[in-house]
Amino acid sequence: MDEDMVSLDPIEFHSEEEPYKDRIDSYQRKTGLTEAVQTGIGQLNGIPVAIGVMDFQFMGGSMGSVVGEKITRLIEHAANQNLPLIIVCASGGARMQEGSLSLMQMAKISSALYDYQLNKKLFYVSILTSPTTGGVTASFGMLGDIIIAEPNAYIAFAGKRVIEQTLNKTVPEGSQAAEYLFQKGLFDLIVPRNLLKSVLSELFKLHAFFPLNQKSSKIK
Repeated sequence: MDEDMVSLDPIEFHSEEEPYKDRIDSYQRKTGLTEAVQTGIGQLNGIPVAIGVMDFQFMGGSMGSVVGEKITRLIEHAANQNLPLIIVCASGGARMQEGSLSLMQMAKISSALYDYQLNKKLFYVSILTSPTTGGVTASFGMLGDIIIAEPNAYIAFAGKRVIEQTLNKTVPEGSQAAEYLFQKGLFDLIVPRNLLKSVLSELFKLHAFFPLNQKSSKIK
């Protein structure tokens, strides 16, 4: 979905290195992607789903206006079609080259999820891969009905270096790793990637989303 949507330079970001537009172009050539998230619909073991997948290789998976818009449109489409939703997160956070417009995406996505989860009563699974940080953690990353983390994933709001430089305190080793945060109750499951498909399939069936080829395929 929305594969042709690309970032402009809304705040005419000034950089000593290379202009923002040139940087986008070089990442598009390098990765073959148009932006840091791909969205679409498909089937998981025959169950129709809406899915968004972030890619850290594209500008550190940073969230600008296009990433925010693509994810919002995906959520709205899933709400209209009564589809369960999966978002696979991998991000350094909001994209600084678009300033406060990047931060506004957090509110926009969260309000779309509010409608999807509370008004439409649909089911959203958030998958946190390494790293998931900043504005993605602080918005849709942590809003899943079920939140799944991958083993040893680095999950944080502010990164280790930022905390240490700001507070002048040492961040304990491993305190931003998935296993430690799981003990503190931050998410529901830690699932290795090779088991993800079957775990997701079970979760969807549990929430009354069934494969199309079954007689019980009506989504309630």
